Amino acid sequence: MSKLLKRLLIAVVAIVIVGLVGRSFLRSSTKKHSPEQIVEHSSKKANFEVFYNRPSKKGRVIFGDLVPFGEVWRTGANEATTFTTDNDILVDGSILKEGTYSLWTVPNQDSWKVIFNGYQYDWGVSLIDGTPARDPEYDVLTIEVPVHRLLNVVEQFSIYFEEANNFTIMYLAWDQTAIAIPLKS
Repeated sequence: MSKLLKRLLIAVVAIVIVGLVGRSFLRSSTKKHSPEQIVEHSSKKANFEVFYNRPSKKGRVIFGDLVPFGEVWRTGANEATTFTTDNDILVDGSILKEGTYSLWTVPNQDSWKVIFNGYQYDWGVSLIDGTPARDPEYDVLTIEVPVHRLLNVVEQFSIYFEEANNFTIMYLAWDQTAIAIPLKS
């Protein structure tokens, strides 16, 4: 093997290693500011799990500014948020088959679109231009739910579940905004 080819091979290996280390560093440093959270909930006939990253408000205007109205949001930070159900369920009256979905939203002032997408994405946005990584071709279910204004500020983006009137409600809350997604198993 010629010296030039060996040097080229060494350079390519070095670039790959630097790229992998850089990507790993980027992911770990963003987790400091938006830590991972896994929320699990059991209802009568189904178990739910949500994996997401929790950005903080830090004095910023969230909806309509940091998270623009009318645009797809990865619904958290870092990796795309995932929602898993181990049984077929109704989401606001529409069927969602058992499985794992990436969860996307389109926030607006008075209502949000909630999108369950059948593809699993490594990261929630393109590392090149920061646009959402979602491919609409894999959208399985889209619903629209009203916005609820909160009296108190929720500093860190939160997803949680509650039982109410034979429904499981999945809440998404941040700043002074919350939405409620009715689930029925």
